[in-house]
Amino acid sequence: MSLRPDLAKIAELVPEGVRVLDVGCGEGELMDVLRRERGVDARGMEIDPELVEKSVSRGLSVVQGDADRDLADYPDAAFDVAILSQTLQTASRPDYMLDQLLRIGRTAFVSFPNFAYWKMRLSLLMNGRMPVTRHLPVSWYETKNIHHLTVDDFRQLIADKGVTVEGCWFFADGKEIGGSNANWRAEHAVFRLSR
Repeated sequence: MSLRPDLAKIAELVPEGVRVLDVGCGEGELMDVLRRERGVDARGMEIDPELVEKSVSRGLSVVQGDADRDLADYPDAAFDVAILSQTLQTASRPDYMLDQLLRIGRTAFVSFPNFAYWKMRLSLLMNGRMPVTRHLPVSWYETKNIHHLTVDDFRQLIADKGVTVEGCWFFADGKEIGGSNANWRAEHAVFRLSR
C-alpha cells in the first residue's frame, strides 16, 4: 500500500532510529512504514476504537485517546518526533494541540488540508456550497473538520507562537509542488517545526 503524499514526505524526512509519536495515526500506515523502513520506535494515539484495533492487529503500539485532552499527560520531550497528520483541523483548540505537540516532541511534523486551494475556492464561488472533493469526500455536516485553515493561517499561527519552521512542503493533485503561492496552489501542506 502506498502512502498519501504528505505521509510519504514525512516518512522520507524522519531520521532513522528515533522515537516517534503519531497523533491521529488512523490504521497506522505511516507508523508501519517508519518501523519497517526507518527502524523507529513508533507509538500512536487514535480516537477511533476501530482504527486502534486495526493498528494493534498490525503489531503496532497504539493507544486510544483524544489528543485534545490526552497529549497533556505525556512528559516534556518524551519523543524525538511528534507527528500530526490531517488532524489539526479536527482539534477543538488547534493552537493548544500545537503547543502540546511541540512540548512532547523535539521536532514536529504537521500536515493539513489547505482550505484556500484554488479548486475549493472556485467550487465555492461557482456553486455557492462547501465543496466535496477527493480529499474531503463528505458533505460539510458529515466532516470531522471543525477549523478550516489555510497555509497562510497556519503560518500566522506559528509566527505568533514563535515556532521555528525547519521546512515546508506542498502538494496538489498527489504531487509535490513548489512553495510559491502555496496558499492558493496547494491542496495539502506539511510543516516541520521546532521551538
